[in-house]
Amino acid sequence: MPEDAERHRPDPKLLELLVCPLTKAQLVYDAERGELVSRAARLAYPIRNGIPIMLPSEARPLE
Repeated sequence: MPEDAERHRPDPKLLELLVCPLTKAQLVYDAERGELVSRAARLAYPIRNGIPIMLPSEARPLE
């Protein structure tokens, strides 16, 4: 895992509470890319400076 991703890893308790804003499905933390993945919506939400950016307009579509 890159050092930057480890330093900005979200709190595990926060991850339990967060859901995809579109589908309300649970998110999976991708440590390699430093983002939260919604498999249901096929989107990856970025984490910037330890803060999840839960805006669909900021999400990366999954291939």
